Amino acid sequence: MQSQDFASRAVVITGGTRGIGAGIARAFLRAGADVLVCGRTPPADDSDLPEADGKRAGFRAADVRDPDQARGLIGAAAEEFGRLDVLICNAGGSPEAAAATASPRYHAKIVELNLLAPLHCGQAANAVMQGQEDGGSIVMIGSVSGTRPSPGTAAYGAAKAGLHHLVRSLAIEWAPKVRLNTVVPGFVAEEVPSGHYGSAEAAAVIARSVPLRRMATPADIAAACLFLASPAAAYITGADLLVHGGGEPPGFLAVAHGSLYPPWK
Repeated sequence: MQSQDFASRAVVITGGTRGIGAGIARAFLRAGADVLVCGRTPPADDSDLPEADGKRAGFRAADVRDPDQARGLIGAAAEEFGRLDVLICNAGGSPEAAAATASPRYHAKIVELNLLAPLHCGQAANAVMQGQEDGGSIVMIGSVSGTRPSPGTAAYGAAKAGLHHLVRSLAIEWAPKVRLNTVVPGFVAEEVPSGHYGSAEAAAVIARSVPLRRMATPADIAAACLFLASPAAAYITGADLLVHGGGEPPGFLAVAHGSLYPPWK
């Protein structure tokens, strides 16, 4: 199998019906893989599922915060495809909420989705992959929120930091058959650029502050996943791959120069 050839390979992507997850699904479909995506609710029509080069992803409804549903998702993929080569744990996220006033239930749900759900899916996938001669690859989608302060989404940032650490630990426990790595996105362009970033104008300002002068696209994140799941990364496990365009400018620059833009530009 060449590095970007996933023909006859089976891939599961959680949260793969839209946004980053759909972009990842399309990339693996183009690479020849059989792809199963999941979400808590089915799409209105099969035509809404990720498609590329005449291939369409399959779908299974699953709330991956529930261990039984996570196991059911992985079991269904292994039964349908006869194997499981790649798991991409993409489902996650968080609305903004002040940590001082958010409810205990809110915090618990955020941690369940962003830390425990990937563990549930990973456990089930590992059980399948350990029985395969060539093992498998698990890629977790982390976040820069887990590498620096995350005011307004504190529980999310803490959960993502935990996910990064979890991957490094599991990479040791589940070696040599199963490799685990984390893709750590920075700012990612939204399908509707007025949600997370507040407005299209605000998103444009933030994008210009990134050294590469743009936000990531789902295709950028997908390319990192393809690489980490491929034989080209055969000796990479327990790693965090930053996909952030060079990162965020240090805060002191904005204070010192009254601008997000680096003073040398």
